[in-house]
Amino acid sequence: MLQNKQILKPEYFIAGKIQSGGVSGRKLAGPVLKVAVGGIILGMVVMILSIAIGTGFKREIREKIVGFGSHIQVVNYDFNLSYEANPIRLNEDLFTAIGELDGVRNVQRFAVKPGLLKSEEEMQGVVLKGIGDDYDTTFLESILQEGNLPDFTGESPANEIIISSTLANILNLQLGQDVFMYFFQEQIRARRYTIVGIYDSNLPDLDKMFVVADLRHIQRLNNWDADQIAGYEVLLNDFDNLDQLWYEIYDLTASYISPDGAMLRAQSIRQTQPQIFSWLDLLDMNIAVIIVLILLVAGFNMITGLLILILERTNMIGILKAIGMSDWPLRKIFLSLAVRIAIRGLVWGNLVGIGLAIIQMRFGIVSLDPASYFLDTVPIHINLSHILLLNAGAIIAIFLMMIGPSYVATSITPVKAIHFD
Repeated sequence: MLQNKQILKPEYFIAGKIQSGGVSGRKLAGPVLKVAVGGIILGMVVMILSIAIGTGFKREIREKIVGFGSHIQVVNYDFNLSYEANPIRLNEDLFTAIGELDGVRNVQRFAVKPGLLKSEEEMQGVVLKGIGDDYDTTFLESILQEGNLPDFTGESPANEIIISSTLANILNLQLGQDVFMYFFQEQIRARRYTIVGIYDSNLPDLDKMFVVADLRHIQRLNNWDADQIAGYEVLLNDFDNLDQLWYEIYDLTASYISPDGAMLRAQSIRQTQPQIFSWLDLLDMNIAVIIVLILLVAGFNMITGLLILILERTNMIGILKAIGMSDWPLRKIFLSLAVRIAIRGLVWGNLVGIGLAIIQMRFGIVSLDPASYFLDTVPIHINLSHILLLNAGAIIAIFLMMIGPSYVATSITPVKAIHFD
């Protein structure tokens, strides 16, 4: 019985009748409600797409940066930025301990060495990155356009490399072609490699820098032992755990000292690529500004619609006040009406916004210029928690903005309202 009384409260009954057009007025309710709902739908679609595209763009760029340098690197404490790395010795206990940390996907050896890649007509400074059979090649396989990866499993290292399409265009090189690479040490050393694969990550600065080969080539060039490497690369399951796992790996490596006296340090991808991640963090501010502006526009649209509805129902307000309705139930009529309009707009806005996002995610209909945006299609990443928070925030913001206009209904006097024309 109590539940039925709550459903049949006069203010909610009247709000429902106004929304359905069951309460006579000046014939403006229909267009006003449609415009208000349409504004919320459009705003919700834009906000959902803004968040999905923004997070998708950050995710794609971040994964590409991580693909070239991993989430965390463990290197010699004297590691410098010249790419001529001071070696460390492989420690199986440390290697295993890092790999057993919760959240670590893979630990892999690596080494780097700068050199000069030369074709018959052109030359380009590059960094030869050496990887072994323990390397997670998922990223390299995802960006490989032609050919295959070098063979890392042979008893002796194969003279095979993969280069980017950017380097191939600069040096006029093709798949299967032999190319010389020169290394400057006490004396110039030359090595001939066969191009077995061509990749394209759409990040030109990194594409024209890295050439991938067998780790053992760099060990031989540097006269290192078989257990000497530049460091470990650590891949994580979730980027959000980067800081926590960096601290854990830092604790593991801080007390380590190799037999030859070398110390280790851990560095995260945020520390090695601060400019890129600072740029990506600015996207969050841009998205927040867009959301605030759209909420303000939708809110003012709702305020205008509510004021028009109040003016249209001035006679009704006067009659209700004359028969004894107090101010709060009167305000609840229009607040309830505003919430119903908002929920209707949010439902349709979510359906349209998420639908468009899924279509773009599946089919990549909207394309981009990789030279300008580092991606060939508009990236989409749908996060359910973001969508729920966006809807909750929109409902709260619109409701709070409706409180002020609802007071207009309470300021109308019965005598003037009944004679209002």
